[in-house]
Amino acid sequence: MFRGITQLSLDAKGRIAIPAKYRGELVERCSGRLVVTADPSRCLLIYPQPAWEPIEQKLSALPSFNSKTRKLQRLLIGSASDVEMDNAGRILIAPPLRSFASLSKEVVLVGQGEKFELWDEQQWNLEIEDALSFNEDDMPQELQGFSL
Repeated sequence: MFRGITQLSLDAKGRIAIPAKYRGELVERCSGRLVVTADPSRCLLIYPQPAWEPIEQKLSALPSFNSKTRKLQRLLIGSASDVEMDNAGRILIAPPLRSFASLSKEVVLVGQGEKFELWDEQQWNLEIEDALSFNEDDMPQELQGFSL
């Protein structure tokens, strides 16, 4: 289970170092093999390969005659990049994906349970401000009655 926010830096080659607290679990779960793909929110999603495979299968099985479905398939499957952690726990973020998410040197890795999100730090800060600006009238139906 991945949770928490970690500030990281992209190195000159476009690599990030996966935080040490996640490395052991990633080696155990997937031998350090991950999938990085684009997300419609303009961040990147990073999945352990075994967690990504059923998602890709479900997306691929959807009818491609629906234009919205086809666009999502193109984005998520078409952008997917297989990566492997090196001995230092780093992964390379492909240039097209870095460009898609407008990643600068300072990035944020956000644990989201079975996956991570990778955001440009400035964009992440805007995303958080937006999340804090909702009011009760904007609450989705699914969250009515939800309590922390």
